[in-house]
Amino acid sequence: MLDSLKNSNPVLLALLGGFFTYLVTLIGSALVFFVKKESKKLLDASLGFAAGVMIAASFWSLLAPAIEISGGKWHPALIGFLLGSFFLYILDKVIPHLHPGLSDDKKEGFNFNLKRITLFVFAVTLHNIPEGLAVGVTFGAMKHIGSNAFFPAVAVTLGIGIQNFPEGFAISIPLRGEGISRTKSFFYGQLSGIVEPFSAVLGAFFVSIFSEILPYALAFAAGAMIYVVVEEIIPEAQRSGNSDIATISSILGFAVMMVLDVALG
Repeated sequence: MLDSLKNSNPVLLALLGGFFTYLVTLIGSALVFFVKKESKKLLDASLGFAAGVMIAASFWSLLAPAIEISGGKWHPALIGFLLGSFFLYILDKVIPHLHPGLSDDKKEGFNFNLKRITLFVFAVTLHNIPEGLAVGVTFGAMKHIGSNAFFPAVAVTLGIGIQNFPEGFAISIPLRGEGISRTKSFFYGQLSGIVEPFSAVLGAFFVSIFSEILPYALAFAAGAMIYVVVEEIIPEAQRSGNSDIATISSILGFAVMMVLDVALG
């Protein structure tokens, strides 16, 4: 079975990987049915862990392979990284969103007078776009590198999936804190992750067709993730004063992703 997976279409594998990470988001969001009271410490720990995983994946799974594929040249990784960061910067300025716990005057992006709940979902969706791209481009690399790229792609998928569990929790619980019903909180929490299969397929499709862009695409996904971590996740994790918990969780998340990537890669 493993051999058949290695020889499968990279775009199909990316779809399966993106769907897996979405399912983990769904499971994390479902915790809203069992948790009665919002815990800021738990939420900040969840965000910190997600940040650590994303930082580790950006280097071990994306930037380092991009440099290796380029024969040690640094400029493809640099260009891709900067383009990915700029891409998320543009999305951040354009897509209307609002982070849970903030007042309406803290809205970002274009003002379309959307409901708060919609703005909350858009905020987390921004996090999930680069995660899906990371899954997609690593599976797409199989088209050009061969089956050797399979296990590194699996490592990325597992890492993103692991951090999506607390990330799903971190969106549905604050929505419940806004007075939204548990069912709606779960629905919108899992909905924020549905973008991952689509962005995974998109990333794998382009990498599969254009081999020249592979190192740029890997670094692009890394730049997009680092932008999200620095601009969104870390500040949000530190906002409630639980900086020690968030920091320790980030270190643990980094360690988990590093082990996964080295062990499987």
